[in-house]
Amino acid sequence: MVKFIARRLWYGLWVFLGVVTVVFFLFTVLPGDPARMMLGQRADIASVEAIQRELGLDRPVMRQYLNYLNDLSPVSVHNQKESESFFFLDPEKYAAAKLVSAGKFSLVLKKPYLRRSYQSNRPVTSILAEAFPNTLLLASVAILFAMLLGIALGVLSMIKDSPAMGRTIMVFSVLGMSLPSFFAAIIIAWLFAFVLGDFTGLNMTGSFYAVDDFGRGEYVQWKNLILPALTLGIRPLAVVTELTRSSLRNVMAQDYIRTARAKGLSMYRVITRHALRNAMNPVITAISGWFASLMAGAVFVEYVFDWKGIGVVIVNALETYDFPVIMGAVLLISVMLVLVNIAVDIIYGLLDPRVRMQ
Repeated sequence: MVKFIARRLWYGLWVFLGVVTVVFFLFTVLPGDPARMMLGQRADIASVEAIQRELGLDRPVMRQYLNYLNDLSPVSVHNQKESESFFFLDPEKYAAAKLVSAGKFSLVLKKPYLRRSYQSNRPVTSILAEAFPNTLLLASVAILFAMLLGIALGVLSMIKDSPAMGRTIMVFSVLGMSLPSFFAAIIIAWLFAFVLGDFTGLNMTGSFYAVDDFGRGEYVQWKNLILPALTLGIRPLAVVTELTRSSLRNVMAQDYIRTARAKGLSMYRVITRHALRNAMNPVITAISGWFASLMAGAVFVEYVFDWKGIGVVIVNALETYDFPVIMGAVLLISVMLVLVNIAVDIIYGLLDPRVRMQ
């Protein structure tokens, strides 16, 4: 099992390295001059060159790439003199603990450094640290809602096994999977917060924290989580329901299930005690994939409901060409995708020992 986990971590590291490479060259080579974006098109040449030196944009592309990898790595190689090495330890960037020295080089331990925002000059890590918990909370509540209700509906459809319920679930699944998130967000906000707002008491917009009108600081506003989580969970709910139903139908045709039924066990006990666990592999795959995609795909939902998460940060950074923030957000989402996939592989290995042999 240890070798299996180590192999998955190794594959995940290479995937993340590929994402870092694509993101770096996409946002470094293709866009315009960040110095001009920060200072404006009428800035003088001396100011532009000073900003380029500060951001390291006056160096060759490959040197910028190696420096970017060095900034991201928690264990980095550095040199105190910039002119002597690609790797230069800037004390204003981050605090680093020296591990070992060899000549003019030092191996240091530090936090990953995602550069600074072009617009606010704040560290990208602090900007993402403020927004990420809100996105994580929203995605977790949405996928939990989809998982619990979706599995329950799938099991209920098998227990009842009526054509009417099967057709209803099929229509619900197709509608849920085909409904775009941004359209669903607008409809749900209009219906439950505007038309039925007097009955539901829900707001069309609002984040997890609200400011008290009497100047007593921030407080948690749980009701603002309901509509975004409902909107974000509709599509995975439809997928989980249909997958649970179809997977259970396949498992119920197995010989051991027929043997359990022949022994007089009720349909409920057969499904919950024997069939459900063996039918969960495709459902787990769907849940994990959707959870990772919800982290990346909550942009429109967060923007419509003004939920202060990664999605709003990305939209604001795109509007102002704040490339370090966009790059940091994309890398954060990539890390979440890789970690979720590794966790799913480990769960597979625990549920089915045959997976560990692959």
